[in-house]
Amino acid sequence: MNTSDPVPSTFQSARTLLKEFQEKFTVFRECMPLAIGIDKQLVVRLPELERKVLRAALGIHTNSLRYLKGMAKATVRFDLDGNAAGEVTETHRTHASRILQERVKKDAEQRKARRKAEDAQRKAEDAQREADQAARQRAEKLKLLAMKFSRGGS
Repeated sequence: MNTSDPVPSTFQSARTLLKEFQEKFTVFRECMPLAIGIDKQLVVRLPELERKVLRAALGIHTNSLRYLKGMAKATVRFDLDGNAAGEVTETHRTHASRILQERVKKDAEQRKARRKAEDAQRKAEDAQREADQAARQRAEKLKLLAMKFSRGGS
């Protein structure tokens, strides 16, 4: 590697690796529940994998909304070839459901905060427009008064 080349971040590399997994393995493409120890299966098949990047890629995948939705309803886990490889326990289904609920709640709170901020911004803009209009009206009145009295005095 050329030392002047930028070093990609682990996140970028993990995203790239995850795309490769999705191209190679149906279980990733279809967001099927992964077998416990899938990382070991991946290392056996792809020994050149950097473990840090692998962990990051798996974290991105298993925390995705689509994967969690599947896990919340699933009963079976799958290996890299798509074969059944154990069960999804009630504990794991409950965990996935809880994370999904927390995300929905967090998203709703963020939308509410964003709407509140937008409303405050709109009110501030309305108040500024009203203040600008009042200032223009005062200036116009002063101009008219000045014209009236300047004509009368001449």
